[in-house]
Amino acid sequence: MHTGGDLLVIELGALVLALAVVARLARRIGLPALPLYLLAGLVLGEGSLFEIDASEDFIEVGAEIGVILMLLMLGLEFSTHELITNVRRSTLAGVVDLVLNFTPGFVAGLILGFDPIVAVLLGGVTYISSSGIVAKLVADLDRIGNHETSVILSVLVIEDLAMVLYLPIVSGVLFGGSALNTTLTVAISLAAVIGVLGVAYVLGDRLSAIALSQSSEALLLTLLGGTLLVAGLAGRLNISTAVGAFVVGVALSGDIVSHARGLLLPLRNLFAAVFFVFFGLQVDTSLIPSVAAVAGVIAAASVVAKMITGWIAAGRVGIGAPGRLRAGAALVAHGEFSIVIAELGIGREHDLGALAATYVVILTLVGALLYQFSDALFAAGRQRRHRIRRLGSGGRSGRT
Repeated sequence: MHTGGDLLVIELGALVLALAVVARLARRIGLPALPLYLLAGLVLGEGSLFEIDASEDFIEVGAEIGVILMLLMLGLEFSTHELITNVRRSTLAGVVDLVLNFTPGFVAGLILGFDPIVAVLLGGVTYISSSGIVAKLVADLDRIGNHETSVILSVLVIEDLAMVLYLPIVSGVLFGGSALNTTLTVAISLAAVIGVLGVAYVLGDRLSAIALSQSSEALLLTLLGGTLLVAGLAGRLNISTAVGAFVVGVALSGDIVSHARGLLLPLRNLFAAVFFVFFGLQVDTSLIPSVAAVAGVIAAASVVAKMITGWIAAGRVGIGAPGRLRAGAALVAHGEFSIVIAELGIGREHDLGALAATYVVILTLVGALLYQFSDALFAAGRQRRHRIRRLGSGGRSGRT
C-alpha cells in the first residue's frame, strides 16, 4: 500500500542526494556551497518546473532547525563576557548600521509610492543582515578565529536586538494594536533578552557542568532539546530564535564545548543546507523579472552601505584594512528576517514579497562571493594602487 509518507521519503531522499552533488560541485569549483543550495531551491520552488509539495512542511521545520543550529555553533566560539564587551564597543557601529542600511529601503519605498508604514517595512528588509547565512559563511571559510569575526557578531546581535523593538511596533501599527499592548510587548521582550544574558553570564559555568555527560547520546539530546526550547521561547517573546540559540552557545563553557562541536557539526551541515533550499522554495520565480531591476538597484545601495558599516565597526577596534573589508562583506548577506518583515506588509502591497525575495536572493549570492574573495579583492586593489603610484612617479621623473 502506498501512502503520502512514501512520497515524502522519496522527495527528501532525492533532495538530499541533489544537495550532495551540489556540495561536491561547490568544492570542485572553489565556491561556498550555500549560494548553490539557494539556487537549487529556486529551481525547485514555486513557479518552477520541479516543484516539491509532499515534503515542503518538513523542509520548513528543518530550515528553522538549521538556523538554530548555525547560531548555536557560532555561539560556542564566544564567552558571555566577550559578547557583552563587543556589543558595548560596537554600539556606535550599530547606530551607523541602522542609519546607513534602513535608509535605502525606506526611501525606495516612498519613491515607489508605497504607504509610509510599508516603506518602513522595506527599510527593515534592507537593514537586517542574516545571522544564519553569515554564521554559515564564517564557519565554511574557517574564519571564526579572525579578529573581525567578533565585530561582525556584535553588529548582528545589535541588529537582532533592534528587531525586539521594531517588530512589535510595526505589527501594532499594521494590525491595529493598542499603544499599551505594543509597549508591553516591547518591555517583555527586552526584559527577556536581559534576563537570558544575565543567567548566561552568572550561571553559564554551572549549567555547562550539569549538561555535560559521558554519554554522547545523552549529551546530544540535552544540547539539542535545550537549545530548541530556549530558541522557541525566545521566538514566543518576539525575540529572534537565532538570538536565543546564539545565547545558549555563548552560555556554554569548559569541556562541553569541544564535545558539542563534534556532535552537532554533522547535524548543522545537514539542516543548514535544508535552510537555504527552503529559502529558495519560497520565491515565486515567475515574479522575479517584474521586480528584478528595482531589487538590483536597492541591493547595490545595500552592498555599499553594509561595506561601510563593517569598515567602520572593525576600524573602531583597530582591525586592519583586510579585516575591515571582510567585516563589511560578511554583513552584505540578507535572509530569513528580511522575508519575515516583508510578509507583514504583503496584504497592503502585493509586490513587496517578490521584491524582498529577489533582493534577498541577490544579496545572498553577492554577499557569499564578496566574503569569500574579499582578501583577493583587497590584494588586487593594493596592486592596482601600487601600479598607479609607480606610473605617477615615473611620469614626474620623466618630466624632470
